[in-house]
Amino acid sequence: MKKTVLVSGGAGFIGSHVTVELLESGYEVVVADNFSNCDTTCFEGVKKITGRDDLPLVRMDFCDPAAVDRLFGEYDIDAVIHFAAFKAVGESVEKPVMYYKNNLESFLNVLEAAENHGGCNVLFSSSATVYGEPDQVPVTEQSPRKPATSPYGNTKQMCEDILRDAVKASKGLLKGILLRYFNPIGAHPSALIGELPRGVPNNLVPFITQTAIGRRECLSIFGNDYPTPDGTCLRDYIDIVDLAKAHVCAVSRMLDGKMKADCEVFNIGTGRPVSVLELVNAFEKVNKVKLNYRFAPRRAGDVTAIWADPSLANREMGWKAERSVEDTLAAAWAWEKHLAGK
Repeated sequence: MKKTVLVSGGAGFIGSHVTVELLESGYEVVVADNFSNCDTTCFEGVKKITGRDDLPLVRMDFCDPAAVDRLFGEYDIDAVIHFAAFKAVGESVEKPVMYYKNNLESFLNVLEAAENHGGCNVLFSSSATVYGEPDQVPVTEQSPRKPATSPYGNTKQMCEDILRDAVKASKGLLKGILLRYFNPIGAHPSALIGELPRGVPNNLVPFITQTAIGRRECLSIFGNDYPTPDGTCLRDYIDIVDLAKAHVCAVSRMLDGKMKADCEVFNIGTGRPVSVLELVNAFEKVNKVKLNYRFAPRRAGDVTAIWADPSLANREMGWKAERSVEDTLAAAWAWEKHLAGK
């Protein structure tokens, strides 16, 4: 009997790639999304990649508790991966109430429905932002969580705490894994799915690709006076397909009864720091494109340097990031050209 995984926010950037990897690993998937920050492009791409024209899609808002409860009643859900959240650091600084309302309510509704329908395995999409401005790098899962530098980061910390408390109180009904992502970038090698932001991108790579294709006049690099080798922020950029495969490993760990605690935490990164300027230069080199960029003032909420120690995920889940930055940036460019019909 195939196990069924609900992917909330499954039509978005990360959700669509995770859906592909789940389907290709033999799971049944139910995609649910309110399309507030995406359209059907990636969902249709998933169907093309996997040949699954019958892939279930539920249009719904996870902030609607009745809709979430109906969803759990309609499908026999073995695990849920929760992506249905707003995720732009800068926007969260400008619109904190919107972020707290959406990100907390949607997750609380998932947990409540999971409990009401007999329990579930819950995989929460967390973030390296929970480490704030770390005391030392790389960060491990034991690194202290610091005060969040943005409301977005704060919602991730709060949802982590909520899941831990819910699992502890559930008497075995709920089990949870928190995956703390670093910086997901790239696109599927097919160029049929990738990052598709609405309006002006908040993330670096789509801004790079949109500038390269001519949709944006100039790329702004926020801050070149940080205490780093080239003055720009250091990050752990992880290929989106590698990240998606980590979710399959985590779901399998839950469903196969291999967890060592009822709620576990894993860093999902490469362990290799790359500066913003290095990433821009690598994109230019691998794709033979010249970018128009300028340095701009620092952006509120950005930390100086953070990258992962992914050894726990490597050891416990048998997962490891494999794709090179060059392959990832080539895939991102192929996706942008696919969108442009080139």
